[in-house]
Amino acid sequence: MTDAPKPFAALTARIVGAFVGKNPVSHAELGPLISTVHSALKRTAEPAVEAVDEAVRATAAQIRKSITPDALISFLDRKPYKTLKRHLTRHGLTVADYKAKFGLPKDYPTTAPSYSERRSAMAKAVGLGQGGRKVAGAPARSGRPKKAPPQTS
Repeated sequence: MTDAPKPFAALTARIVGAFVGKNPVSHAELGPLISTVHSALKRTAEPAVEAVDEAVRATAAQIRKSITPDALISFLDRKPYKTLKRHLTRHGLTVADYKAKFGLPKDYPTTAPSYSERRSAMAKAVGLGQGGRKVAGAPARSGRPKKAPPQTS
């Protein structure tokens, strides 16, 4: 056996002594207090066991149900979101990690369909994405704009 219990015993005695010095404790409560403090100290010294996330694969039905017109239902917390990117970032995941973790197809959307349509319509109304298109029948312009001729009166 190692000398590990000695440091815990000394530390337990110091903690319990400090507590008893400031708080009234009956003789009946002293034994459980000592064992509680000692076991808590031992737990802190044990290496942390990381929770192993099992790859929870979503079924085809769950995937279909997670996509609604107005929101996407997150497989992490079962709450609806218009977009998943910010939600996933809060949980330390990328979109690729999320899809791999739950076995989602590569074409699984990250934005709710109605939200995408609204954003697309708004962008088109403002004229975004129209820069490369030419109006039929309009002459092509190149170079600097021509100066207006001086006006004579």
